[in-house]
Amino acid sequence: MKLHSSSTQQYQTVTGYFEGGVEINAQPFDYSLTVTPEMPPQAWPVATFEDLTAAHFEAIADTRPDVVILGTGARQRFIHPRLIASLSNLRIGVECMDNQAACRTYNILMGEGRKVTLALILGVPPGAPA
Repeated sequence: MKLHSSSTQQYQTVTGYFEGGVEINAQPFDYSLTVTPEMPPQAWPVATFEDLTAAHFEAIADTRPDVVILGTGARQRFIHPRLIASLSNLRIGVECMDNQAACRTYNILMGEGRKVTLALILGVPPGAPA
């Protein structure tokens, strides 16, 4: 599905998503990544939901978003609170949803000027250990 935005073109916007991937500013990605409005997408070394560790969220905490939108793949899954303790301790919210809903929600929050991070689980980034 293609998504279009009119007032957010200077930011990192989800412009489309497809099975196993996402487009950020019309550039396709087929590996797990984190996205913030102001910075280019960053590879996120997460192959599957089961691979998530507290360290993955500690790295996100360093960027100090207001909220993290976690795309858990093709279906919505919920993260164990101990894995996101570093975010919770900083009063950073985490919302879990399937990847398509996560992409739409990220665009809405970003368009509202919120400091949001999108973390999508899509598969192993290039060069990351499997």
